[in-house]
Amino acid sequence: MHKIPVGVLGASGYAGRELCAIIQAHPGLSLAFAAANSQRGETAALPLGGSVTFRATDDVRLGDAALVFSALPHGASSEWVARARAAGAKVVDLSSDHRIGNGASDGIPYGLTELRRDAVRSADLVANPGCYPTAALLGLLPLLEGGHVAKGARIDISAASGVTGAGLSPRLDLLFGEITENFRAYGVGGAHRHLKEMRALATELRADADLLFTPHLLPIARGILATITVPLAAPLADPMGLWRDRFAGERFIEVTDELPELRQVQHRNVARITVRTVEGVRTPTLQVFSAIDNLVKGAAGQAMQNANLMLGLDEGLGLRA
Repeated sequence: MHKIPVGVLGASGYAGRELCAIIQAHPGLSLAFAAANSQRGETAALPLGGSVTFRATDDVRLGDAALVFSALPHGASSEWVARARAAGAKVVDLSSDHRIGNGASDGIPYGLTELRRDAVRSADLVANPGCYPTAALLGLLPLLEGGHVAKGARIDISAASGVTGAGLSPRLDLLFGEITENFRAYGVGGAHRHLKEMRALATELRADADLLFTPHLLPIARGILATITVPLAAPLADPMGLWRDRFAGERFIEVTDELPELRQVQHRNVARITVRTVEGVRTPTLQVFSAIDNLVKGAAGQAMQNANLMLGLDEGLGLRA
């Protein structure tokens, strides 16, 4: 099979390394370059085996790739996205620079693949969603699309993530001694940047509701578990049926009767979702539980879903369901 060359910018970070690993195992792609200025010339081990040697970003020929993944930091990605497009490459941007709610998304599909598949397929630039929004929005989609959320309601999203979600840059508050045997909230009071895209998509889907998002840091490497509490416009006779119908045939969504656990999704490109009716409250209410691997379905894996579509390949190539 002829392999299509693709490149990774910002390849030394956790999401960038995950992308390199997926590309190396992909039957239809080859890695044209893995760029990382801070680690140029260094070789790094990849998740689940293999290695990659990083090149300076300024030294790579962007036109050598049919598609470029930009895993560069927020605020730095947009310049290189423009350069890659000018060189003739399609781009999947994993930063927030082109996501909805961030001021630069006009005409750029928001790559929540199970929602925007058709738009992604015909695009030359896709904004890959953040990890927390992927977990939360996939869990909420059947309710938002069906107009089942109570008017003027507050949707509470409490989500906990492994420390790889904070990136690879060294920080005192992410030292082992600060993380282990600990659990804490951060980005509270509506301050977390991912809330912008969650609110933007809820608005696009005509939900008349406030979103309250509280992220937490888990003392583990990878995974996100979101617990979402949603007041309903009216009781639902078969809540699980709503999710099963919406995601029927989706190979990367698992609707389950069991409460999802992180060990069930780690190193897999899946969202595992269930719902429960809340008893003893005056307003009909559901709780939605959604688990993903923040580096796979929440970043590199979803980016590969989008890239496969953009390149005319089967959406699931190279991905572990």
